Amino acid sequence: MRHRVAHRKLGRVTEHRIAMLRNQASALLRHEHLTTTVPRAKELRPYVERLITIAKRGIAGGVDGGRTLNARRLVLRDVQDREIVAKLFDTIAPRFAARPGGYTRLLRLGYRRGDSAEVAQVELVGSEYDPTAKKKAEAAGEAPKAKAQGVGGRLRAAAERLRGGKSDGEAPVKPSTKPSKGTSRKTATPRKAGGS
Repeated sequence: MRHRVAHRKLGRVTEHRIAMLRNQASALLRHEHLTTTVPRAKELRPYVERLITIAKRGIAGGVDGGRTLNARRLVLRDVQDREIVAKLFDTIAPRFAARPGGYTRLLRLGYRRGDSAEVAQVELVGSEYDPTAKKKAEAAGEAPKAKAQGVGGRLRAAAERLRGGKSDGEAPVKPSTKPSKGTSRKTATPRKAGGS
């Protein structure tokens, strides 16, 4: 019987499950958003929220008494990357200082194409992730491409010109519509029904 056993097994042994949660928590705290399956996301939320709560208590305790150092050590047990722990204590925990809980949000995205698993995005509240932001930034600050170097670069530039793309300020080469001299246009003649 599984009375009072709270967490999902996620099809993994204990060591693998803990390692997966640690890796996902590190990725979530580093990038502030993560896309994964719904059961994994539901297991990840309390794991990350506990880490943020420990960081908040450490900051609130102040330097005296060593509470901050103890809190950092408690978080370092679960997230072994010092840069992520520093980000957690310096930027993320102060952001949620007035918030009593609920630091993460789970958005369902639909179903994965390969195995129809339900996919969700976990993100920290207050840092809403815009997937088109990178494309917008590239379009706004689009710099002209550097001139291609070497034989491979010249071949790529020539291929772009032949495909119709403009390169180096030259006009695109248009393919001719006339057939060449050696070819003839054959028209298909319908076959007669019957066998003679």
